[in-house]
Amino acid sequence: MPQATTRKIDQLLQEYGKSHQHPTNKMIHWICVPAIFFSIVGMIFSIPVGPIDFLIDYLGPFANWATFALILVLCYYYSLSPPLALGMFLFVALCVFLCNLITIVSPVPLWQISISLFILSWILQFYGHKIEGKKPSFFKDIQFLLIGPAWLMHMIYKKWGFAY
Repeated sequence: MPQATTRKIDQLLQEYGKSHQHPTNKMIHWICVPAIFFSIVGMIFSIPVGPIDFLIDYLGPFANWATFALILVLCYYYSLSPPLALGMFLFVALCVFLCNLITIVSPVPLWQISISLFILSWILQFYGHKIEGKKPSFFKDIQFLLIGPAWLMHMIYKKWGFAY
């Protein structure tokens, strides 16, 4: 009888989950992982478009470096799990929407908000790992920086009974 193989996404999520067992660390991650993801989107969103300026006529506010970077990120998620990529697409769309909104209504530039949020969130993340007593997963493998948001999304999927 052939042995069932474990999907790569399952292996990555299981490995990531090993260093995220403590309830306080988990709670910190529920807040800080999306905040870090958003802050990175915001920093990239803030880079002047320069050479892709001509696309603004066609794509409007979505013609920016963040959109192009997020397309690559979503391709990575899709390669791991198409259903999970759909959930991440919705989160990505929310991040881009919020970046647009902040650039319109905030007197503070998006890049300043993003850098502040990034630093604060990482401080809290490292505090959570100190409580956990384990190093962050990305010290082992850099791809775990992208698995953190997927890990949270898979938890939402499991709670709602969706296959990922």
